[in-house]
Amino acid sequence: MASPKKRLQGLVAATITPMTEHGEINLSVIGQYVDYLVEKQGVKNIFVNGTTGEGLSLNVSERRQVAEEWVTKGRNKLDQVVIHVGALSLKESQELAKHAAEIGADGIAVIAPFFLKPWNKDVLVNFLKEVAAAAPALPFYYYHIPALTGVKIRAEELLDGIQEKIPTFQGLKFSDTDLLDFGQCVDQNRQRQFAFLFGVDEQLLSALVMGATGAVGSTYNYLGKKTNQMLEAFERKDFSSALNCQFCIQRFINFVTKQGFGVSQTKAIMTLVSGIPMGPPRLPLQKASREFTDNAKAKLKSLDFLSCTD
Repeated sequence: MASPKKRLQGLVAATITPMTEHGEINLSVIGQYVDYLVEKQGVKNIFVNGTTGEGLSLNVSERRQVAEEWVTKGRNKLDQVVIHVGALSLKESQELAKHAAEIGADGIAVIAPFFLKPWNKDVLVNFLKEVAAAAPALPFYYYHIPALTGVKIRAEELLDGIQEKIPTFQGLKFSDTDLLDFGQCVDQNRQRQFAFLFGVDEQLLSALVMGATGAVGSTYNYLGKKTNQMLEAFERKDFSSALNCQFCIQRFINFVTKQGFGVSQTKAIMTLVSGIPMGPPRLPLQKASREFTDNAKAKLKSLDFLSCTD
């Protein structure tokens, strides 16, 4: 796999954790999943055991098995495999970080603990520092997702002086719609080679304008090809084509959001598009309804699988 010195950039698929109908993890389809991402979507970086992967609904043993399978099956096929190792327990987070290093992952990411929450930047940095120290050779990313964690510490504030405290800090997965905060993260850290990975798929073009270096998201599992077209158009300064791509993606996301779009629905859509069975989600999530799946299928067809004319 890629040297950890290489900056994580471009599209990063937030991977789904395939499960059996009985809710057990199903490692048997991950090899097929890797090939699908690379060959059909042109996506060669992944973010494992995050929100989309139901990482916090898995126990430590399951998280280790899933991480290991992705690293093994992705070898010589994927560029970078980043493992999310955040947990409510510092000890579990450290164990997962150490394990990620042992299996040859390319980086680790951590969300803020969200039950007993850090109340200020210093407390959060101290927690992150302890996790990062368990894998001192791996690039470390902070996963900022305040809507789910309830931890509202601004990313701009967190980044101020973070590399002095966490030498392995390499960047941010920014899953929030606050483009002021995101823009300031970029603006105030221009001298550093940080990865600024945006996590709100339907607003990616706005974030690219603000200086995003890449994106992590669930829709890149099945809309990777279309989103890559947008990145290429943006790169060649063809903003009209880039905007058409973003609007096309938005049409689909807007449609499914109105019907309740989350991890369960992502699993259903991915099963539909890829033909790889992703299975149901784990409780407390409920399986996507048949009606949702039928509607999503019709919408994908009407948009020609999101390959709208540019």
